[in-house]
Amino acid sequence: MKRLKKILLICTAAVLIPAILAGLLFFEGWLSLSGAGAALGYADRLFDSSRVHTIDIRLDDWEAFIETAAEEAYVSAEVEIDGEIFRHVALRTKGNNSLRLTEEYGLSRYSLKLEFDRYLDGRSYYGLDKFSLDASFQDNSYLKTFLVYDMMAFSGVPTPLCSYVWVTVNGEAWGLFLAIEEPEEAFALRNFGGSYGNLYKPDYRSLQEENADVALQYIDDNPESYPGIFENAKFDVSADDRQRLIRALKTLSGGEDLEPAVDVDEVLRYFTVQVFVMNWDSYIGHTGHNYFLYEEKGVIQILPWDYNLAFGTYALGMTDPIRDPYVLINYPINTPAPGEIMLNRPLYHNLMKQDEYLARYRSYFDAFIADHFESGRFAETLEAAAELIAPYVQKDPSAFCSYEDHRLAVETLKQVCLLRAQSVRGQLDGEIPDTLREMQERPDGGIDVSGIRLEDLGDFADLENAGERQSAALAAIP
Repeated sequence: MKRLKKILLICTAAVLIPAILAGLLFFEGWLSLSGAGAALGYADRLFDSSRVHTIDIRLDDWEAFIETAAEEAYVSAEVEIDGEIFRHVALRTKGNNSLRLTEEYGLSRYSLKLEFDRYLDGRSYYGLDKFSLDASFQDNSYLKTFLVYDMMAFSGVPTPLCSYVWVTVNGEAWGLFLAIEEPEEAFALRNFGGSYGNLYKPDYRSLQEENADVALQYIDDNPESYPGIFENAKFDVSADDRQRLIRALKTLSGGEDLEPAVDVDEVLRYFTVQVFVMNWDSYIGHTGHNYFLYEEKGVIQILPWDYNLAFGTYALGMTDPIRDPYVLINYPINTPAPGEIMLNRPLYHNLMKQDEYLARYRSYFDAFIADHFESGRFAETLEAAAELIAPYVQKDPSAFCSYEDHRLAVETLKQVCLLRAQSVRGQLDGEIPDTLREMQERPDGGIDVSGIRLEDLGDFADLENAGERQSAALAAIP
């Protein structure tokens, strides 16, 4: 009898345990994972960049969602990712100028943000809490952000993962987007381990204000003087966390003995790529934002974000934007912005004032140009990505441009980068001006870039012509 009872208990457990597990998985997709293995789970799935993934967004009223896009309000959606269904995923539009201009031009293709743990605490996609879908606004090549993140990762900078995704809505085609890992808990765990520090996304309140905190200037010891940083913390921060970061900024402002407060090696590698890609919608540009700030044990790093307006195509808000491709492609690597900006960007300026760090920065540039461009790696990466996405761009119903304009943008981007690499090599070798002052003294000292039209990478004219195409795509969504 005892033996029979034991057998019955074993059989019952064998039936119930799988049923319970299956029920849990069915209830709300996959359970949240923890630890480094969880981060690797999503890295090897959605962010396998060797293929184009699929995402179907299921929402009862997609048109109403688009009509209220400017509110950036979350709605609950069912999302199928590469054949796996996740229910109650928080979905909203995202963006700054891209969101505003998409609405102003009467368009409907917005960048999107998907959050797994907003409605169900602790739920994730194989360890990932949040990712975005970038719409390639003003990027006819669909490649700018993908290539810059590849450059950053190649240079050893902690970088968001990304991959291409064919997005459908309620089963109908919506377009090719770039899935990007949002820098939050999973990103921090993947890059910095389980005892990671604090992460911030500093942003300005108004371009008419000084925004000294976003520029990483030391103001005083009062945390309330840094709303652009602390109001944009990704994690809960304590009073000690705030004071530790302020002390790092104070050390940075002093300009001496920076290594106790700055991960100099990481920051120099970041600026090598940042300066190369001519992105002025950034820390060293007019706005001073579009970066993440990471702090651990009083040491800060700067991390990459938002590159759809890189490669000299940013002009919004600038009183006198530079549009000449000769000036942009030959822009000096030692002074990558006018003095009035550089003096207010201590994380760049106070490092480059020191001969040791400037020499290291130039050595990183030398290696970057040799290993990424002169080796042929860049061309191979671009051509492989362009070939991968070409069939999807060709059938993209909500594209901002025609397929012919896309192919032109791909070739233009390739030539811009190769010419930029040629100019940087000349600057490193002393043949081309590497400061703005020297550039003014020798205005014809750069390489010839005749035939390059930066507008071919994506411009406002494309927005004006995309309305009918995107309206038709929206009307096809059931």
